[in-house]
Amino acid sequence: MFIFKNTSSRKAFIGSILVLILTGIAVAFAQTSASDSGAGALLSQPMTIGWRFDSNLTLNLTPAIDEERVYLPLAGGIIISLKAATGQLNWRSEMGGELSASPVADSRRVYVASETGKPEGGARRATGALRALGREGGVTQWMRTLAVPLRGSLALGNGKLFAGGSDGKVYAFDSKNGEARWSYDYGSPFNGQPVVFGGRVYMGSEDGSLLALDEATGKLLWRYRTKGPVRGPVANESDVVYFGSGDGYVYAVNATSGLLVWRKRTGAGVQAVVRAGEELLVASLDNFVYKYSLAGARLWKRQLPGRISSQPLLTRAEALFTPLSSSAAVVLELRDGRPVNSLPVGEEISTSASPVAVRDVVLLTTEHGLIAFTHSREAPSVKKTN
Repeated sequence: MFIFKNTSSRKAFIGSILVLILTGIAVAFAQTSASDSGAGALLSQPMTIGWRFDSNLTLNLTPAIDEERVYLPLAGGIIISLKAATGQLNWRSEMGGELSASPVADSRRVYVASETGKPEGGARRATGALRALGREGGVTQWMRTLAVPLRGSLALGNGKLFAGGSDGKVYAFDSKNGEARWSYDYGSPFNGQPVVFGGRVYMGSEDGSLLALDEATGKLLWRYRTKGPVRGPVANESDVVYFGSGDGYVYAVNATSGLLVWRKRTGAGVQAVVRAGEELLVASLDNFVYKYSLAGARLWKRQLPGRISSQPLLTRAEALFTPLSSSAAVVLELRDGRPVNSLPVGEEISTSASPVAVRDVVLLTTEHGLIAFTHSREAPSVKKTN
């Protein structure tokens, strides 16, 4: 018990207690905010399977996500919406044909590309479609038919939806109504992921070129040619873009002029290049992950148990990779490349779909469904579909 000799002493004591309480609340809030900003710095901590969605219809397409849901593309033109926290099914939408590109979502819609009439003997040419499905019910809000399918991944930016086609064109659509804003006819097929940054759209092509297009008009600003297909998205800063090529090099190119700044060789084709703060993380098909400074100096490299064809899941301190032919995702410490965790999936990883995260739930696509890893110790739930 505290005994105060006068009123001023009591007030001083109460003031000190309030400062301690408010400080504690501030610290707790800061910690909560850090953990709520995606996977946060939690990838190195023990994780268990929170739930599974079992299906034999998964594709080599990365699921779309929003702030609380995951949208899983399946064979047969099917996409399903699941609550990321629990795996509860929100809706299932069937478009027919087959999905042709990784979907993307915003706060109102999910955008899905599909194809029909895929030829078996070359007699018929496949046609494409682009749809916007309502977030709440999966009902088609608009649809646009295309002469050929879209490939790779869809991308959103500044009210527009961007994609590349197998006809060698880059497209921009209005995300609200699907109206075509512009198209650029390059001539070589695309199977990559557009990136919108600084008023430009960056897109890699199968003939080994990286294109920089004006976001508003689709005008070609510059082209940089490599000797292998460019399929992964670019990483960027204000005046330099970084990307990998099937020729085994990682490139740094001036964003304004398209002139080479530097290039570094790895042991095989490169599809995953991401910014990690003021450094660069590169995954090669030679089974190695490399870390470079933005100036091109190699800081470390780490061998993983399989080839890496998908984009890693990045936090402030760690990166999660899904090596092909291995049975677990691997978490590396960004500082030195040291393995700090693994997420066993119970089967051989055979899909190039990238891992994604919704808040603190990490989602991995496998040949037999979707697995959600969490920090909960509760027994996993299993959802099934045919």
